Amino acid sequence: MAAFLEITFPVAIGLGATGGPQRKTQVVQSGSGTEERNQQWANSRRTWDVGTGIRDIWEAETVIAFFEEVRGRLSGFRFCDPFDLRSCAILATPAATDQRIGTGDGLTASYQLTKIYGSTNPYTRTIRKPKAGSVLVAVGGVALDAADYTVNHATGLVTLVNAPAAGAAVTAGYEFFVPVRFDTDSLSIAWENNRLISVPSIPIVELIQ
Repeated sequence: MAAFLEITFPVAIGLGATGGPQRKTQVVQSGSGTEERNQQWANSRRTWDVGTGIRDIWEAETVIAFFEEVRGRLSGFRFCDPFDLRSCAILATPAATDQRIGTGDGLTASYQLTKIYGSTNPYTRTIRKPKAGSVLVAVGGVALDAADYTVNHATGLVTLVNAPAAGAAVTAGYEFFVPVRFDTDSLSIAWENNRLISVPSIPIVELIQ
């Protein structure tokens, strides 16, 4: 497997990207018009076009340098999704009780960060790239001190110093990045007299583990 570089695509440029989640569903329609739908992917996969975030030649230069550093499609990197970057609502501030990530059993001390979407038919997404210094943790609704837990920022695994008591809710709040790679091995940006003439689509795609 190719390397994953723990570096972040320029956030200011990424915030101008367009894209979002994608799913794959097989739809079989009978002659009478009834349908049968089958989910082919268990998890959604997000894609974006970061070319829409480039506004001038200097930002184009930054993207070209980043593209070369990760060797095109070869290496993965972190990306800040402009539409989904926190454990809470996009304009809110993360709190330690935002997302339930586990239930204590008196023995288990490590819990994977996750984010739940919806309530009637909830979807649980694994969060593997939390932003350093952003993770807050609570047990039974009581926020823990930073010294009471550690966070692996490469995997999203939270380890508590003391295993929570049986039945205690373990919750977390955080900001996060998405592991991605470029989905192209070539760039073609046109400019004249320091003015951008055209910026192509520059696709990136979420890495699913």
